[in-house]
Amino acid sequence: MKKILEKYKLQFKLLSVLSIGLVALTVIYYFLIPMILNYPDGTYGTNFQIEVENTFYLTQVLLIASAIFSIFVTVTFLETRFLTKYSDLIKNPHKYSIKEINYVKNKLFTTPYAILILNIAIPSIALTLIHAYTIHQFGITTLKLFILVLTLMTLFVTSVFIYTCNLFKKILVQLPHDSVTDLKRSTLKRRIFFNIVPLIMVSILFTSVLGYSIVSIKTGHSLFETYHNALYYFDKYNTFSSFSDLTEKTNTLNLLNKDDYVFIKTADDKYYNSKGEEIHVSKFFNKYLNEMSSSNNGRVYEYYGIDCQGATIDIDVNGVTYTVGIYFSILSIEVLFYFSISFIVLVIINLILLTLFAKSLSNDINIISSNFLDMTKNKDTNELEPLALTSNDEFGTLIISFNKILDFTKNNIRQIHDNQETLMEKERLASLGQLIGGIAHNLKTPIMSISGAAEGLTDLIKEYDSSIEDPEVNSNDHHDIAKDMETWVSKIKTHTEYMSDVITAVKGQAVTLNNEEAMTFTIEELLKRVNILMRHELKNAIVYLNISMKTDESTIIHGDVNSLVQVINNMISNSIQSYNGKPEQNIDLVVEKEENNIIISIKDYGAGMPKNVKNKLFKEMITTKGKNGTGLGLYMSYSTIRAHFNGNITVDSEEGQGTTFHISLPL
Repeated sequence: MKKILEKYKLQFKLLSVLSIGLVALTVIYYFLIPMILNYPDGTYGTNFQIEVENTFYLTQVLLIASAIFSIFVTVTFLETRFLTKYSDLIKNPHKYSIKEINYVKNKLFTTPYAILILNIAIPSIALTLIHAYTIHQFGITTLKLFILVLTLMTLFVTSVFIYTCNLFKKILVQLPHDSVTDLKRSTLKRRIFFNIVPLIMVSILFTSVLGYSIVSIKTGHSLFETYHNALYYFDKYNTFSSFSDLTEKTNTLNLLNKDDYVFIKTADDKYYNSKGEEIHVSKFFNKYLNEMSSSNNGRVYEYYGIDCQGATIDIDVNGVTYTVGIYFSILSIEVLFYFSISFIVLVIINLILLTLFAKSLSNDINIISSNFLDMTKNKDTNELEPLALTSNDEFGTLIISFNKILDFTKNNIRQIHDNQETLMEKERLASLGQLIGGIAHNLKTPIMSISGAAEGLTDLIKEYDSSIEDPEVNSNDHHDIAKDMETWVSKIKTHTEYMSDVITAVKGQAVTLNNEEAMTFTIEELLKRVNILMRHELKNAIVYLNISMKTDESTIIHGDVNSLVQVINNMISNSIQSYNGKPEQNIDLVVEKEENNIIISIKDYGAGMPKNVKNKLFKEMITTKGKNGTGLGLYMSYSTIRAHFNGNITVDSEEGQGTTFHISLPL
């Protein structure tokens, strides 16, 4: 038993919910059917009903509930067989193929819809056909019963549908979700239709049938009063000599509808029309007239839910009592036609409005989902624009969330690109440092050899010069040659020392470029070093450096101060050289804070640079100094700022107007 319960656990859950709902539905049916179908009071749930139908009303309701429950059980087990077959899928997903897993997912998506449709359609149609067969007609009563059953079943099964969807969602989240291929795609429009259309139709149908019932009750009362009064005055103002006289005079009664007719009942329960012809009435009508009409002021009902009644009065003819009555239909077929047309029009209008509403929702979601798909397909996020806020509900919240994700993604991608550039600059600097170190090593060795040779030449010159003082050597020319040689050797030594110093400095710069040690310094410390190191060069060129502080001097910058000083000094030197030796010129050095960055600007008013040079700046080693420049200074400056400060250098320049370098350093 325990194994069976475990195996069919989900089915039993569904059936338990259906059973609880069915009990509530049965109670509602029990009280609602007599009211909607206008059952005559005192005729159902009594011996009167037993004699007419051989069953109690309660028994009929329970039989209907049992039939519905049987349908529920059959539909539920047939539609959820796959859950039994794949009962261990959640615990042992590795046992099943992707195709089988996707099959289960598709069934979990579609089964609630199948259960919804079958559990509404089958009971409604089956009960209607049974009722039509029982009363041997398919008329307004059967139609009202069908609408009532359809209405309540739709309300009930729709709530079960929502429960089933939530139950299956709990299973779906536990299934492997690494593969979503071959899944049948539904639409938001379909979901809205399955959740809302039934409720709309139920509302309209129930309102229609309730309105019809109320109208029929009111009309029935009105017609009965009219015909009952007519019969009263017919008896009061007429005398009848015989049965044939009574029959003939009933033709004077005015009938309101063409289907209404006069009948006369004799003591032996035979019925005749106004022409004296014998007619037949239903067992229910005859029994109600004999047993209950007297207590109901002469009113007679045709059958349970049938909108035909009778108004009667007893008339004495020569000591014999006859019952004279008028059989009337409460509502004509035209009234039902108008109700049907109204229902169809309302349904069509609601479907159109619902379609437009569903399309609007679908469009809102498709816009957001398509943008998400563009992001996942590696589309350039810079091409994606934030979505316009078109609603102030959950969709508005979703749009705001998408815009935040888009902004966050753009910032992340921008940061990744910056980090990539920084890494590339670090790799480039490392390679450049290795190259410079190798060049320095390879150059310094021959230079040291040249320097050593120059020292040897100096010693030889001294020996040669002392030999000139030998009396046997008498040549002023030799003395002059010795002096010239000493001069040239001195120059060689001077130049080799300079070359050695330059190589040592370049090698030191390479070491500085590769230095990753974290250091900090203040802006004040930075500017002091720049001022001290550039004072001599500025003084010789007669160029004035104007320093302007637009932020706190104690602001801390992270990095190697010597590297940044060298970058700034290089740019100041370039600015000095842009004046081509013209004295009395100015260079502006401005330090300011923008958001979370320190901006250092070096501005001159010199020759500027051509556009083609500006476009290639920082991308390759290019110079405007001709043979006097290599372009290495700015190239290395840019690499230093990118790699070691995670900053950036930009340039503004116009020929003849000057140049401004902007160094941006994140705090």
